[in-house]
Amino acid sequence: MVHLVLYQPEIPQNTGNIARTAAALGFPLHLIRPLGFRLGDKRLLRAGLDYWPHVDLRVHDSWEAFLEAMPPGARVLAFSARAEGGLYGVRFQEGDYLLFGPETRGLPPEILARFPGVRIPMPGPVRSLNLAVAVGVAAYEAYRQLKG
Repeated sequence: MVHLVLYQPEIPQNTGNIARTAAALGFPLHLIRPLGFRLGDKRLLRAGLDYWPHVDLRVHDSWEAFLEAMPPGARVLAFSARAEGGLYGVRFQEGDYLLFGPETRGLPPEILARFPGVRIPMPGPVRSLNLAVAVGVAAYEAYRQLKG
């Protein structure tokens, strides 16, 4: 199984859509506080539709709490438009944590420096993808590699 991790997500609709993706693939979804919305937000719940009972949701009160909850030796892949390594060069492994930053600022430099960076190809003039789209692209590539 692969873990989807949102570091301080800001937009409830994106998180709700990502929760649906997590449910569809059977991947746990980790949310790292602070969040830009309440977990009971109507927009969050609406975007997740009636799939919430199928979401393995894990909320961490801080970055440090998330790190403490990870098993020793777990691999974290930090997704960023500023990363050097490309998505299609990654060989995903069971137990990987796919880490994504907040919509307006991405992952902070100290986190990007700590973990292998992964960039989703964007050959056109766009600087970044919508967070829910980026998570979907990465999650389905991991699924394709691991489950065929």
